Amino acid sequence: GLYFPRKEYTENVYIDQPAGTPLLRIHALKDSHGEVAHFRLCQIVIISRARSHENHWFQIKEKTGLLYLSKSLDREDFNMLSGNWMPLSKVVLHVFLSSHPFQEKECDSTTRAMVSLSFINATAPACSSLTARQLCFTEMDLSFHIKENKPPGTFHQLQLPSVHHLCQNLSISYKLLAAEGMPFRYNENTTSVSVTQRLDREERERYELIAKCIVREGFRETQVEVPFLVNVLDEDDSPPFLPNGTDTADAVVEYNRKEGTVLATLTVYDADTTPIYPLENSRRKYTGTIITDDPWISETFRVEHIFDEIHFSPNGSQVRGTQHEY
Repeated sequence: GLYFPRKEYTENVYIDQPAGTPLLRIHALKDSHGEVAHFRLCQIVIISRARSHENHWFQIKEKTGLLYLSKSLDREDFNMLSGNWMPLSKVVLHVFLSSHPFQEKECDSTTRAMVSLSFINATAPACSSLTARQLCFTEMDLSFHIKENKPPGTFHQLQLPSVHHLCQNLSISYKLLAAEGMPFRYNENTTSVSVTQRLDREERERYELIAKCIVREGFRETQVEVPFLVNVLDEDDSPPFLPNGTDTADAVVEYNRKEGTVLATLTVYDADTTPIYPLENSRRKYTGTIITDDPWISETFRVEHIFDEIHFSPNGSQVRGTQHEY
């Protein structure tokens, strides 16, 4: 079904930010055409991993994924949530995802993302006191995971809703720097980033782009660049293959061979998966068997299975896979 391109989001929350202040936007990608994403915020906040409280302060727009303050966070709220005037407290929310509208109080979808909010014991800083880096990007790495063979769609917005809401007098614009032919598109009007086609992990496993931000204030211009990384998640969709198509190995067995002597080897490649840990899971995926009715052969010979991670290089990019040797 639908899925989040990242599992964790972070943002800062300050005292006396007014109700309606947007905090961050969460995106979802489709598993199949025709799906419509619906977001739901679980109405429990987890405070510093020690206790929980009913949520009275945060809400999410079901169809857009915009998380915002539904109530101004005053001193009394801050004291209760931060725990006796701690200078910094972490509050965790869980956002759930479904392809159908949520029923009232429904909060049990298996697809969820974690939002970690830092409660800061101060009012929101003035725009003039923020660095260009703070105006342009959050502390989160711009790193995303997109499943292969899934429909295209929007998975991130570069513009920070909280900064855009607070600093409307500043000019902040973005660019996405990518090599020609990369399957991503940046929309200047919405500052959103989309994947434009189905990805194939066996062709390319990782895309490295650069997000560039330009802050203009009067005649002054500042530029900030950060890495923008997309990792392609694997789907077990490619069969194993034999190097050079060789599926047979001849063995000559001489007398007086010591136990453990290797008589023949057969190699199988799998570009679709990498070794799974614990290793027994990988060993069970492919088994080697001697087919014989002769009990002496069964007692005298055995097949051993060794496997290692290797790298393939389709189209000049490295893709991880597994070499199985029998």
